[in-house]
Amino acid sequence: MLQQVATLFRYRLLIQSLVGRELKARYRGSILGFFWSFANPLLLLLTYGLALTYMLPVQRSDGFKPYFVFLFCGLLPWTWFNSSLLEASGVLIAGGNLIKKVLFPAEVLPVVTVLTNLMHFVLGLPILFLFLLATGHVHLSFLLLPVPIVVQLVLTLGLALFVSALTVHFRDIQNILGHILQLCFFATPIIYPLVDVTNPRLKLILRCNPMTQVVVAYQGLLFHGELVNVRGLAIAGVVAVGLFALGAFLFERLRDTLAEEV
Repeated sequence: MLQQVATLFRYRLLIQSLVGRELKARYRGSILGFFWSFANPLLLLLTYGLALTYMLPVQRSDGFKPYFVFLFCGLLPWTWFNSSLLEASGVLIAGGNLIKKVLFPAEVLPVVTVLTNLMHFVLGLPILFLFLLATGHVHLSFLLLPVPIVVQLVLTLGLALFVSALTVHFRDIQNILGHILQLCFFATPIIYPLVDVTNPRLKLILRCNPMTQVVVAYQGLLFHGELVNVRGLAIAGVVAVGLFALGAFLFERLRDTLAEEV
């Protein structure tokens, strides 16, 4: 794991350059350009907000109103997580010409994918802050926002390294990953508050999902104005480091076969 961290640090300028290139390329030829980084979170919120408020209305606790702001607090980080893993699953295959070069570090590609989606997450935060300001959910706890961001970054990097290397050998992962992430979406308290889950066994299962702890931390800091699950976030941080170590180990073991398989 330490070797992977050292490698990424050594190639930090390359990573920075590729992230900038990816951000420019994503909206190249688009009339609105980078405006889509702000528009996409709004459109996503509008879709889920309308569906869950008017088409599938349910009784919710008073402490989670306005619901669309609560929803946005979990939906924005989940979009970063979901998009990163989906894109990472095919990034080595798409970048086959690069990783066949002897001196090119293959692990840079999934890292660039995660960091690019992190930038879209950061660009969506001002939109979220405007909604929070308009509804009176403004708290000094915003200053602690880097804590869950770092935990999610480490978690996502580890899973991205794991998925990207494994998909090169098992292409079926690309087909099933979307379904797994859809299941994980509903197993993460994004469209519902965790406190509304009354089944103790189900709640325990949901808490075992590290993204549950991360999303609850975002909701606590942004919506409620407090870090309500310090212990849970700490455990998620330990799990994130473990998954990063596992992803780095698998990537290193498969490194010599990646160029042949793509």
